[in-house]
Amino acid sequence: MAAIRNRLAENPRRRPHNRSPWQRRRFGWKLKLAALAFVVVLGLFLWGLLARAYAPTSNTNREQFDAIIVLGTPADSDGNPTPSQLSRVSEAVREYERGAAPRLILSGGAAHNQYVEAQVMARTAEAQGIPASAVFVEGQAQDTIQNACYSARIMKQHGWGSAEVVSNQSHLPRAGLIFSRLPIQWRTHGAPALAPESALVANVTTFVEILKTTRYLVWTRQVEQCQP
Repeated sequence: MAAIRNRLAENPRRRPHNRSPWQRRRFGWKLKLAALAFVVVLGLFLWGLLARAYAPTSNTNREQFDAIIVLGTPADSDGNPTPSQLSRVSEAVREYERGAAPRLILSGGAAHNQYVEAQVMARTAEAQGIPASAVFVEGQAQDTIQNACYSARIMKQHGWGSAEVVSNQSHLPRAGLIFSRLPIQWRTHGAPALAPESALVANVTTFVEILKTTRYLVWTRQVEQCQP
């Protein structure tokens, strides 16, 4: 023991470090805060996950509607429709031809680049045979809440009270939560992907939508109020 004490005396850096009670308490609080933050984040994530699982898909049993609302998504950097955008418009065209509704409302502003999403979608719909008289462009919306609200305003202006809402499948649970707050009859309708997605892409897309749903529940539905 004497030899050990002598070596420690010769090399102070090797002495065992004893935390003071204040340091131990501080370290303990950091662990508790980290654990609390983890629990809160996990709880919010599960809230978003459950909200998507039980999100409404309609508030009516009707099969025919006054309009088909196509929710916006960005065009590419050249102003051409992306696969996601093309799938939504193509499915809306099929529903129009099937007789689900006599007109399309295409919603989406220049939210992610300089191209107005609704205008790109309108050109795509008309190229697929939809007459211009049946295409209504809502080119101001910056997010899904505004897609819903501004489209409902167009419907109100024309005296329309029902709509089929078309978007990609992963987007529809959040859209359903948003449309459930509007004074119209509606149902969601999924647009199939133009090509099979890899499991990684599908999982990432779903994860991002869960986060967006959580953000909607916690924040945006309170602060982003919109009256149709």
